[in-house]
Amino acid sequence: MTGVASLPAAAHGLWPAVMCAGLSFRQWWIEVDGVATRCLEAGSPDAPPVVFLHGVGGHLEAFHRNLAVHAARYRVVAYDLPGHGLSTFDPGRSYEIDGYVRHLEALLDALDISSVALSGLSLGGWIAARFAASRTDRVAALVLNGTGGATFDERVMADIKRLSSAATTTPDGDAVTARLRWLMADPASVSVDLVEARRVIYAQPHMGAAMRRILCLQEPAVRRRNLIAPEEWAAIAAPTLIIWGDRDPTGLPAIAHGIAEGIPDARVEVLADCGHWAQFERADRFNALQLEFLGAAYPS
Repeated sequence: MTGVASLPAAAHGLWPAVMCAGLSFRQWWIEVDGVATRCLEAGSPDAPPVVFLHGVGGHLEAFHRNLAVHAARYRVVAYDLPGHGLSTFDPGRSYEIDGYVRHLEALLDALDISSVALSGLSLGGWIAARFAASRTDRVAALVLNGTGGATFDERVMADIKRLSSAATTTPDGDAVTARLRWLMADPASVSVDLVEARRVIYAQPHMGAAMRRILCLQEPAVRRRNLIAPEEWAAIAAPTLIIWGDRDPTGLPAIAHGIAEGIPDARVEVLADCGHWAQFERADRFNALQLEFLGAAYPS
């Protein structure tokens, strides 16, 4: 197994700034399903748990505008998916959806979380949706933010492959910035801290090989066999909130409405002037929507 098991020296002093100012959190690595998994936890350990899952090629800093406000009410956990961020990369591991689902279940078991609210961004939503469909007893609420798993657009797949590969082949500020700006309705909204966090992560020696493996879901044959089937959407028993940006480069809001039609208890919120990263670009609105939704799922 190759990868990292400690914070890169260049990142010391960076992460507290990239996370939320004043947020008291614990960051550590836990070995689950053969992966040394970087986790961040905040909030009371006795509060209802909310787990955040990031997108392809991403890392838990995607949620740095969301964690503090959620930690005031909930036990918040964000983690780096296998092969992503500062979790370890195993070139022999499968990076298809069922492998991520298995890892998520092992992580929840290790953290002694029996029932959870999942907030999944893009690939994270794809994972969360399959988990919710197959482990209905373990999901109290589901938030799908620009979720994957429902679309097959070869133009979008090619864009993700091209930009992600470039950012790890030449992990300088320009290439990383280009990858992040693609996600936004307003490219200028990409922050210096976020670019630097990703640049440090992408400069790790193994990240080129890791990116080639984790981009497997952008390959047509692999993507087709991993898409969420209609019967899976229908099997989701948890109340579900689907959040979509009206300028999401991965697809139109009609995708979100189509997903909602297949889930028994789902609603859609479309955010204006917003791209693929609603939790970042429209953080205040995203946080308000998700907290309201979680309040209904976790009544006090």
